[in-house]
Amino acid sequence: MPHRRIEQVLRNQVLVHLPPTTTVREAAEQMSLRHVAAVIVSEESGKLDGIFTERDLLDRVVVPGVDVRKTTLAQVMTPNPASVGPQQTVREALDIMDGKGIRHLAVVDNGKVVGVISMRDFIGDEVAALDRIHLRERELAETML
Repeated sequence: MPHRRIEQVLRNQVLVHLPPTTTVREAAEQMSLRHVAAVIVSEESGKLDGIFTERDLLDRVVVPGVDVRKTTLAQVMTPNPASVGPQQTVREALDIMDGKGIRHLAVVDNGKVVGVISMRDFIGDEVAALDRIHLRERELAETML
């Protein structure tokens, strides 16, 4: 699993781009409406200026009590966020996420954002792999009895 390429993880994503002038309230509404945990902040569609995540919403807006109707994404986004290319491996992405203490990572190809991956994207395949291992172990144990 860790040798899979990021492009293999990206599937039917709803990628949301919002300009930095968008209010936090508008961004939160879009995140809720589109069922995403992160939005790409960019002046130009496809370019990566920043990322705004659920964690940013909690840590930079809710806890400090910032006014969501007046505060813009430019004020609370993570500027110049870490990113990976679609040809990089899951292991490389997980190493970056772990090293930076982040849950979301932009996927950039030729200067344009093509996706956002999160820790959740890896969970299903990893659990499925563990299930296959446990099944083989049970089958092996049964043959030994």
